Amino acid sequence: MKKILTTILSLSTLSATAVSAVKVDTGMAPYVYPGNTAASPAEMTFDPDGTTYLAYMPDDMAVKRFDLKTDKEVETVMDLTHTRGTSLKSIEGFTLSPDGSKLLLTTGKKMIYRRSFTAAYYVYEIRTRMLTPLSDDHAVQRSPLFSPDGRMVAFVAEDNNIYVKKLDYGTEVAVTRDGAPGTVINGVPDWTYEEEFTTSCSMSWAPDNLTLCYLKYNESDVPAWTFPLYEGTCNPMTEYALYPGSYSYKYPVAGEPNSVVTLHSYDVETRKIKDIALPGNGIEYIPRMAYAYDASRVIVTTLDRDQRRMELFAVNPRSGVAKSIYTETSDAWIPSVTYENLTLSPDGFTLISCRTGYNHLYTYNYSGALTRTVTSGDYNVTAYYGSDANAVYYQSTSAGAINRVVEAVDSKGKVTRLTPAEGWASARFTPAINYMVLDYSTASTPPVYTICTPKGKSVRTLEDNAAYASRYASAPQKEFITVPGADGTTLNAYIIKPKHFDPSKRYPVIMNQYSGPESQEVTCRWRMDWPQYAAEQGYVVVCVDPRGTGGRDRAFTTCVYKQLGRYEAADLIAAARHFASLPYVDSSRIGITGWSYGGYQTLMTISKPDSPFAAAVAIAPVTSWRYYDTVYAERYMLTPAQNESGYESSAPISYVDNMNIPLLIMHGTSDDNVHLFNTMQYVSKLQAAGRWCDMFLYPDMNHSINGCDARLNVYSRMMDYFNRNL
Repeated sequence: MKKILTTILSLSTLSATAVSAVKVDTGMAPYVYPGNTAASPAEMTFDPDGTTYLAYMPDDMAVKRFDLKTDKEVETVMDLTHTRGTSLKSIEGFTLSPDGSKLLLTTGKKMIYRRSFTAAYYVYEIRTRMLTPLSDDHAVQRSPLFSPDGRMVAFVAEDNNIYVKKLDYGTEVAVTRDGAPGTVINGVPDWTYEEEFTTSCSMSWAPDNLTLCYLKYNESDVPAWTFPLYEGTCNPMTEYALYPGSYSYKYPVAGEPNSVVTLHSYDVETRKIKDIALPGNGIEYIPRMAYAYDASRVIVTTLDRDQRRMELFAVNPRSGVAKSIYTETSDAWIPSVTYENLTLSPDGFTLISCRTGYNHLYTYNYSGALTRTVTSGDYNVTAYYGSDANAVYYQSTSAGAINRVVEAVDSKGKVTRLTPAEGWASARFTPAINYMVLDYSTASTPPVYTICTPKGKSVRTLEDNAAYASRYASAPQKEFITVPGADGTTLNAYIIKPKHFDPSKRYPVIMNQYSGPESQEVTCRWRMDWPQYAAEQGYVVVCVDPRGTGGRDRAFTTCVYKQLGRYEAADLIAAARHFASLPYVDSSRIGITGWSYGGYQTLMTISKPDSPFAAAVAIAPVTSWRYYDTVYAERYMLTPAQNESGYESSAPISYVDNMNIPLLIMHGTSDDNVHLFNTMQYVSKLQAAGRWCDMFLYPDMNHSINGCDARLNVYSRMMDYFNRNL
């Protein structure tokens, strides 16, 4: 078997003294990002009636309207070559105003963190073809938000203040004046909220257009984090050619102060701000806030610092009166799906609760009274899509934890499955719930996107990825199995055998895992990545979802509470011993790898005295939860003051004396999520213990380590390491 730059023996007999490669393995490129990316339909902006949609056509430099059912072009909504006022050569996206009269165009997009970005926005008046900058005073903006009547846009400028552009008059009004980088943020979340509460905008317009509610984040007491910036070669920063620069932002590690978040309302007519106090004590977080179909009702979602108590308030933004309408408590953490999938309707709200031991749908009126238990059973509802007069639509695990199906339940409780039992289906419904865009794949079939009716009948195919599928027709496939955990619990797993598998041979094994709370890696969905390439090179690749992961019942997931890493490591070791017992596995050549939480779990697992692993690769690992952010770390561990022994026992840096195998750690130097500090502290502990590991750093790369074919470099280095050590 030949490999780039070097010829090596078949990996089933590979010697540890084999010559190492020193360049990326270009043969792996089709298997890793971006070469492994399947096609997806162009972004569709649905019209309110759900019969047409808008899409930007780059080749035509135009936004066009299409019939959803037939895909026939209805009209050109905007042509960049025929605008009045300002002219643009291209755009990166657009937003349609609620009244359908305007487009908000995005240009010059520059990422800040995972979800947030700045851009220069332009307003396009469809009737007059007039194109004007959103702001004459601020070069870039964040999170612009149309008012319901389309006559105003609220946005946040680089000074962290909110401004309202009144489009009819071309005037711009400052809503706030106290914003300042590193101190106060108005209308958009801080780093922790954006990362852990999956939000990028903290503003909401009243249905009558007269009031804007927003959250203020005072991060004055939050400690700052600083990391160096280098010139680099991937998008080089020439200003740091001779001396490094630095980047600082507020990042609260476990136990440290969070931003103080407060609720405010702005009266458009009087230009006055009202500070709104929420009743009760113990409110630490406000992960969601939105108007609920009434100018006198804003629904505010709150959590205590332990994230074991969620309370919803109905707030009148004019009077400032806040009333508690719903409370949910838990003996562990409140699942994020509960508040992230909270959906408001004219008559009440729908939420997903784990109160029965599984996540299910419940509806309430705005007085806080339960109006319907929508779903029940020994399975989880994983997403809520909406409802019409006939049914409620959602995604669930009713066909097994490794699958996702789209289902509908009518008013009598009759459930109809709209997608196949095997595989992974998700849907996006039109506003009128008259069509859905269905995304469906299996472990052996790439994603197919179709327009369907709410009853699941296919109308037309948007993308079948046929050509893409043919590229990987001969790639090794996943086989789904179960293996016993450390306590005998049945764990879901998959195994990928070498392309020309011979059961009489003994193969090296790579265990790929993530293992984070509520996560799932063992799923019947399409994912073509380095494991298939490794199998083609002669490895058996396995993956196990240990206790603590998702898709199962609540007890399975929350057993890791306040002791992360313990049960996961025990289960991964038990699984590795199971695989070692198979006749075609060489038990002396089993490796383990993972990224982020998977990197953390890799370090935890190889540091156990009974670890059967012969080599390991950890990418961007957490090495102590004391180093990670408040919301995530404390959700599962509480604060260090509340759980000192738990933090100690869950930290890989506590076990460096037990780390006894070849270990490679890779990390980006500009990782704003899991800081390089984690790796440096771990390496320092190794040094103090008279040990070492191998390490490779990616200058100016973030947590994802992508761009400029960095992923190919990461996985080439990983494969080379396993080649040499397994």
